[in-house]
Amino acid sequence: MAVEKYLDGLLIPPDAALEAALAESAKAGLPEIAVSPSQGRLLHLLAKMQGARRILEVGTLGGYSTIWLARALPSRGRLVTLEVEKKHAEVARRNIARAGLSGKVEVRLGPALKTLSQMGAERKGAFDFVFIDADKENTAEYFEWALRLSRSGSVIVVDNVIRDGEVANEATSDPRVQGIRRFNEALAREKRVSATTIQTVGSKGYDGFTLAVVLR
Repeated sequence: MAVEKYLDGLLIPPDAALEAALAESAKAGLPEIAVSPSQGRLLHLLAKMQGARRILEVGTLGGYSTIWLARALPSRGRLVTLEVEKKHAEVARRNIARAGLSGKVEVRLGPALKTLSQMGAERKGAFDFVFIDADKENTAEYFEWALRLSRSGSVIVVDNVIRDGEVANEATSDPRVQGIRRFNEALAREKRVSATTIQTVGSKGYDGFTLAVVLR
């Protein structure tokens, strides 16, 4: 915690829109599970390095990570973010508007698997960058859809894949951990990507993320 606070103080300057997004989300009673500032900056940098013009986010919450990602887009870039909870989507839209990003961001309301299927039928083009941070039980299915909606060279990031180390527990009864284990097993079989998982520690506890690059 002290190290994270020290580094964030040096590398991540105060930001009114991001701070307001967290405050508004807390005020509305949303769960305090948004990515940390350093994780948000990492997503921003990865999307920027990728040169992403189209970004897909599965799991909006209050729009904090959405703002980080949308700021990495060029002037005509587009981000589509999926949220199942109406209240969360409303808060996110306000936060995104306050950040001046409504013109770049579309918040789609509904169960993500249904929305992703609809998007597949729309055929509006591949996404350059995908961030998956939704219910962990369906992570494997979200990842499969991310592959379908991507192109060769697309980057996919999956958050919360360590779960305080419980991911290594074969006997776990936690459906969220079971979902991540199922994702990991599918990832190990997947020949269309090159991937690695990084463990993290900080204000969000002991967790980690998976980073994958689409090969096909």
